[in-house]
Amino acid sequence: MPKRDSLLAGVHRVLVVHAHPDDEVLAGGALLRELHERGVRVALVTCSRGEAGEIVAGVLPDGTSEAELAVVREREVRGSVGALGIAAHYWLGTPPARSAGTGARVYRDSGMRWVRPGVAGPTDSSDARSLTAAPLADVVADLAAVVELERPELVVSYDDTGGYGHPDHLRAREAALAVARASGIRYAELVDDPNLPGTEWFVLEHQRAAVLAALRSHRTQLTVDADGRQLTHSGGQRQDVETDIGLRIVNWLWSPDTL
Repeated sequence: MPKRDSLLAGVHRVLVVHAHPDDEVLAGGALLRELHERGVRVALVTCSRGEAGEIVAGVLPDGTSEAELAVVREREVRGSVGALGIAAHYWLGTPPARSAGTGARVYRDSGMRWVRPGVAGPTDSSDARSLTAAPLADVVADLAAVVELERPELVVSYDDTGGYGHPDHLRAREAALAVARASGIRYAELVDDPNLPGTEWFVLEHQRAAVLAALRSHRTQLTVDADGRQLTHSGGQRQDVETDIGLRIVNWLWSPDTL
């Protein structure tokens, strides 16, 4: 059980908002499994299907279309959700994660480019269907439909850098923070530095097996080393498999201009 002074004390329902399939495990997957084992209901919203992602060589046939990749990534995230013990998963824009009285909508992956090592930025081209092109009010309204359904006591998403600057991460944070403000729910950002003021740090090495199972579900996007200590992304980047993660409450004041 969380300590009395933990930001998780008294929390029974958490809503986590991520931009793409695989973010749920790469950014705090061990914490989601830990929450599940503590008896907390975890609901996950994935904003896009990651259609613009690169593909690990040899996993899918050459010429696989974005639509075909989206179908595969839907299947991959189901495996990850199961491994992490996530109770409910929603695709943003697909009912019930859609504002009342509107038809289903697909928020497309906005894509990214590397502006310097480890830091992403927007692409030179734009797509009117993408998450970042959609009006923020639309994205917030769809998230609000999930909040009304799930009634979370805590909303969790990215910090103000989006983790590494991906424009979809930044939009997901913006929308999640806005809906938390509008609903009067606390917002916690995921942080990877235990020394940041206000951070509660979670040491979760005991959840490595669940994290590895979730990661290995995302075969189109990454390959995990046999010893489970590092992984290689589809673009060739190497990364340690992290289990420890921090949460930090974002203090905010309600403003009618939030939305």
